[in-house]
Amino acid sequence: MSDQRPATLFEAVGGTDALRRLSRTFYDGVLADPLLAPVFADFTATHIEHVAVWLAEVFGGPTAFTDELGGHQALLRAHLGLAITEEQRLRWMELMAGAVRRELPDDAELRRRVLDYFDWGTRIAEDVSASPAGTDLGEPGPIPHWGWEGLEK
Repeated sequence: MSDQRPATLFEAVGGTDALRRLSRTFYDGVLADPLLAPVFADFTATHIEHVAVWLAEVFGGPTAFTDELGGHQALLRAHLGLAITEEQRLRWMELMAGAVRRELPDDAELRRRVLDYFDWGTRIAEDVSASPAGTDLGEPGPIPHWGWEGLEK
């Protein structure tokens, strides 16, 4: 990591406003996509904000998702029963890669690290989504933090 790089991915992407733009662009594509739109049948505009707040915390920014939105447990529970397929996960990644190209700084290392997180996270979402709604997930621990070297904690 270069000394000129911001300490966190949150700073490098441009903060919460940049993550809101990323989420908005991404979900515009998702909701128009025949493969993914059914997964988001209950989508509301609030979802964009919640995703931006989640990503901010994951990438080293404010802890509002933990403090105000239920933390890691709430995010995992939201995926229960969705039965996400590998085909849907790969399409999700394809659309997110396009949104990253459009909305995040033109920095190959930054974009790679962000997409590495999404690849890791979507695999977890796919796995959790196979369990029925209401499944007891146990205590997943705090929200994971993702940095320049990948998963930090």
